[in-house]
Amino acid sequence: MGGIETATIFPIVSLATSTGFCDLGWMPATLQDKLRDQRFVITAEVTPPVSADRAELLAKALPLKGLADAVNITDGAGARPHLGAVTAAAMLVEQGIEPILQLTCRDRNRIALQSDLLGAAASGIRNLLMLRGDDPSAGDQPDAKAVFDLDPRALLATARRLRDTGELPTGRKIGGHIDFFLGSADNPIDPPAGWQPTGLQAKVDAGAQFVQTQFCMDAGIVRRYMARLAECGVADRLSILIGIVPLHSAKSARWIKEKLFGAVIPDAIIDRMERASDPVAEGRRICVDMVQELADVPHVAGVHIMAPGNDVVVPQVIEAARVGIVRLAPA
Repeated sequence: MGGIETATIFPIVSLATSTGFCDLGWMPATLQDKLRDQRFVITAEVTPPVSADRAELLAKALPLKGLADAVNITDGAGARPHLGAVTAAAMLVEQGIEPILQLTCRDRNRIALQSDLLGAAASGIRNLLMLRGDDPSAGDQPDAKAVFDLDPRALLATARRLRDTGELPTGRKIGGHIDFFLGSADNPIDPPAGWQPTGLQAKVDAGAQFVQTQFCMDAGIVRRYMARLAECGVADRLSILIGIVPLHSAKSARWIKEKLFGAVIPDAIIDRMERASDPVAEGRRICVDMVQELADVPHVAGVHIMAPGNDVVVPQVIEAARVGIVRLAPA
């Protein structure tokens, strides 16, 4: 089947908008809805600018509207300050873009993290991705003190408690409604004999409902990784989105392969980039091919496209990749 998948919509009595509420409207399917219905989803990522000008954030995010199923907002990526993640994600909600708010454990203690969780819920942010965060030594202020009061599993468990019990960890009641969809990260590997996904299992036990992975540009490794997760009963307990990258050059491909922990870039792809007369276009084609190949891998729920320094090509990749991929809910 060919063509671009259209979003499912559901009638509702009232619809929240950036300007208030209307009496009757249509609510688009959420990321959680699409994953539940076994649609193949494509998410993208935006790093908020080092700016207090909201127009700079929207210039990066608006080209993804109507293309990406959800857009990640990074949280102090690279251990460097940017426009605050909760604020940036709330701006996306106002624009009708579904955000995935990344929350790192590096910068805030449990009190501040719980406050940010409440702020996210009050802003209409549902999707959360819990991360450890880069060490400050990797950033531009290496003398900054890291907090790490909670780890990602503890943060998952905290968010799940707020959602499921309506209480803070102290037992104090929370006002309002919380409806989080909780995510975590993982690194796909070529599983050796006897390998068990204990870390991922622990994240599921803590509350993870979806996972976005590090770059893995090797469909064979993804097939074997997913098959092992299925054997261990993990693949049926959460939705897994594989991280991919529209490469900009052979040099950047080598850097990702050698310097970025957990990233998988096959030598064959680097060779292909080196031979290309137009590396940017070739990187785009490779990424589109990967999306379409991964759409046929059992248990892969979607892809997460990250393009550091190459954001402009992501809408083009999504538009091209969706042609020929229509994974609808079973009849």
